Amino acid sequence: MMTAMKERIPAEGFLPGDLIKEELEERGWTQEDLAEILGRTTSAVNEIITGKRGITVDTAKGLGEALGTGAQFWLNMESAYRLSLERTRPESVSRKAVLYEIAPIRAMIKRNWIESSTNIEVLEQRLREFFGTSDLSQIPHLNCMARKSTEELTSAQRAWLFRAKNLALAVHAEKYTKSRLNMALERLMDMRANEADIRLIPRVLADAGIRLLIIEPFPQSKIDGASFWVNGSPVIALSLRYDRIDSFWHTLMHEIGHVKNEDGLIDNCIILDTDLFDEYNDGKPYEKAADEFAVNFLVPQKELNDFIARIQPIYSKSKIVGFANRIKVHPGIVIGQLHHRGKEQGGLDYSHSREMLVKVRHLITRAATTDGYGQILSLNPS
Repeated sequence: MMTAMKERIPAEGFLPGDLIKEELEERGWTQEDLAEILGRTTSAVNEIITGKRGITVDTAKGLGEALGTGAQFWLNMESAYRLSLERTRPESVSRKAVLYEIAPIRAMIKRNWIESSTNIEVLEQRLREFFGTSDLSQIPHLNCMARKSTEELTSAQRAWLFRAKNLALAVHAEKYTKSRLNMALERLMDMRANEADIRLIPRVLADAGIRLLIIEPFPQSKIDGASFWVNGSPVIALSLRYDRIDSFWHTLMHEIGHVKNEDGLIDNCIILDTDLFDEYNDGKPYEKAADEFAVNFLVPQKELNDFIARIQPIYSKSKIVGFANRIKVHPGIVIGQLHHRGKEQGGLDYSHSREMLVKVRHLITRAATTDGYGQILSLNPS
């Protein structure tokens, strides 16, 4: 009997306890007998036989001596059994790893974009619903025009854009026309001076047929904004990752510039703007045009150049405020443009007058459809 045991090879996925029971039956031993031989309690031996307790090195040595097999036999059988459990477990590591490569799962669950589940199959189905696909290996391609030609979407950026698309139709807006946009631009022109008027912007844009969304970005995603078209209706999504009046207005007007120029309409492209405040835009004409539209809408550049020529290099807060009041623009917007120019272009050091860059996120998130920043939308808003 001992010779036969020595020649056995552990079967893959075979519960070691089943073999122990066979050996006890052949010897006429009870579990109590084996417990006495091993110096263990009967309950401990029962847990080993039923698989509730793993076979440790000490246990393997005891079994090897008691049954004449050697310790390695039992260690090999225990390892094979435990690995087989992992292979057959629904929540397998490999399947989870694939999901976490596709999307920032934990962050999406935290933001209520998908519902949590310990069942990997349920989690896969929820991710398929989020991306609108029956096969996660074939997620619909986002026809995206990124700011940098070498830029590829990260999983966080892609999820953010899909969230924007999923939410877009839940935002009410009138039928879009160019004439309505022009009327909206006239109204926005009058709102540049007072930060409190920012609360009126979502309504102004909706009247023009533009759907505005605020979606908090994932950390390190570097998204500033995006614009795209749904059934001929423009959508603007802002991240508000910089809570400053100059950043808000420039990003908003940059995206409106894309809408005005109908960027992405013909090709059904999403315009994704990341690192919007970097100088580098890879020479793309549509980005340059949107930038020029934004800066000139906010501060007429001829006026700013004349102001710089008169004042530099000695800028006083009172003169900056006086200039802003004259052109009916908030001083923070002027400061932002002077910061962006930098001292080498007659502008300001970034430390100058930063107190004028007032926070506005709390204003716009109370008025616009907002996902994040303390506001959690339903999984499938309608």
